[in-house]
Amino acid sequence: MAKRKRRLRSSRSQPGEMPGTLVSRPEMGRSELHAILYSPDRVVEEHGVTLERVAQLRAMPGVLWLDVTGLGDAQLVEQVGRCFGLHTLALEDVLHVHQRAKVEDYGDHHFLVARVVNPGEVLDTEQLSLFFAERFVVTFQERPGDPFDAVRERIRNAKGRIRTVGADYLAYALLDAALDWYFPQIERIGSRLDAIEEELLERPTRKHMQELHTLRRELLVLRRAAWPLREAVQTLVRIGDPRVTRETQPYLGDALDHTVQVLELVEHERELATGLMELYLSAQGQRLNEVIKVLTIISTIFIPLTFIVGVYGMNFDPDAGPWSMPELKSPWGYVACLSVMAAIALGLFVWFRRRGWIGAEQDM
Repeated sequence: MAKRKRRLRSSRSQPGEMPGTLVSRPEMGRSELHAILYSPDRVVEEHGVTLERVAQLRAMPGVLWLDVTGLGDAQLVEQVGRCFGLHTLALEDVLHVHQRAKVEDYGDHHFLVARVVNPGEVLDTEQLSLFFAERFVVTFQERPGDPFDAVRERIRNAKGRIRTVGADYLAYALLDAALDWYFPQIERIGSRLDAIEEELLERPTRKHMQELHTLRRELLVLRRAAWPLREAVQTLVRIGDPRVTRETQPYLGDALDHTVQVLELVEHERELATGLMELYLSAQGQRLNEVIKVLTIISTIFIPLTFIVGVYGMNFDPDAGPWSMPELKSPWGYVACLSVMAAIALGLFVWFRRRGWIGAEQDM
């Protein structure tokens, strides 16, 4: 947790800096450019391209997707922004990660921020910054590795309608691919919660409580990422901009439905996690009550036995009178005393069992 807080502090501008100031942070990784230019009849895909090559591709007919991975070189980010005419305030948000999901209109292009969920057994998210205009889409990612391989395959193999439509549809396809990666993480958390529920009913342990806290924290991360994203997609659906064609609008509506579905699933799993934590506490309380009940019954059985033993341990003189200490000189006195004690213990045990306090489940 401390590492994450330090990262948040390091990704902010220094107080008093001019708005739009871009500051390099080498710890955010080396920046690399990957370009895909496509049209209905051809695809040009190049990795590790230079800015000069990007300018050449930008001048060619078709839709250009420039993917920038690694945000450690602020100068390169600024040059990319200059090449595509991107607003400096938006570029500042690109470098200052952990932005709230949003959509902003800068006149000739739109800027969208979303959080991408990376696959794996441990929840990990990163910021996706996406610019799109009439003929280009520019994406900035914190590090290599993304959920967009399926989109690249559709472009390469001309699957679907992606190569016959504009950049707004590509922006939708990237957003939809990012949303799709939320569902495997939610399913992973849901499967683990189901397993924990079965284990809690058999034998709750402290490890279950620790894991429930971890899963609830992951669900909170997903909720914080998806909640503002819903608002951003709603803005994109209702924006009424000519760069978002009427053909793309229904697909953006589908992306909005996916966002709402993500939020509903996250809320459902959060409620389940909260219920399991209450179940754990209830089970622990019930277990403690059972232990206290057993100890109380044992103590109750031994109270009269302790009283008898205490009386016969007072060492009165039996010659002082016939009632000074009965049975002390009787040859069967010891056996008689033990028999009485055993009868008392057995009688209490039978009485407790008939009352249902021992060996029977009680209706709460």
